[in-house]
Amino acid sequence: MVTVTFVKIGYIGTTIIIEALLDERSARKDIKMRVISCAVSMDVEDAEDVARIAAGIESDLYVVVSPNAALKGPTAARDILAETSKPIIVVSDAPSRKAVKELPENMGYFIIYGDPMISAKSAFLDPVEMASFNGDVLKVLAVTGAFRLIQSELDRVIDEIKEGKKPELPRIVITKSRALAASEIQNPYAQGKAMAAYEIARTVASLSTEAVFKLKEREEAIPVLTAAHEAIRQAAKLADEAREIEKANDTAVRIAHFSKGNRRRKVKLYDKFEK
Repeated sequence: MVTVTFVKIGYIGTTIIIEALLDERSARKDIKMRVISCAVSMDVEDAEDVARIAAGIESDLYVVVSPNAALKGPTAARDILAETSKPIIVVSDAPSRKAVKELPENMGYFIIYGDPMISAKSAFLDPVEMASFNGDVLKVLAVTGAFRLIQSELDRVIDEIKEGKKPELPRIVITKSRALAASEIQNPYAQGKAMAAYEIARTVASLSTEAVFKLKEREEAIPVLTAAHEAIRQAAKLADEAREIEKANDTAVRIAHFSKGNRRRKVKLYDKFEK
């Protein structure tokens, strides 16, 4: 039994669903998962609180999920978890790409270019808009292969821990090519739509960042905030179209978890999973 503890500080799209990627049907008997979160807060005090709680859970692996891993809150949490001497994997968005290169040897990372910043200004964002935005992000990351890449690498690390090995921690920047390779999308038109979806999602972050941090006047900021969310909506549509092409061709690859943590693959809907 391997215990994986997820520490969630603030929100990116991946925060919502990452632990479920490892056991989509609640079928596994080889792992135990715990989730500790300070919800939307990224304050140092809150991040330290959840890290201390997580450090008190006897774990074989910690996964720390947050926006911008270079910020003080996520950094403080990692410092506390590092005292456990257990392996740590950081999951974060594009602004973290420079900071993670300086992480110590016992820390790995995923930097997800296609998990963009939300348009977080009160003139625009309410709970409905927030939920809708993140639903679109999840669709893009699922179809384009970003989630499958994270899931498969986490599974590999868990397997190595089960075997008593020192795990080789991932240090991966999830670009469009890395994501698409993991997606196993077969049709070239579907591949093109998925790639477009991922790249649009990546550019959403630049729009949101501009509107939230650079534009001070409401009349300037609100159209850009809106544009960011319209862009992710279109990205989700493209991702959905890519998935529908694969379904129509009966080439949608499925890789499911089973009770011992083994993964089995099939392509055609009515096929049985490969042994």
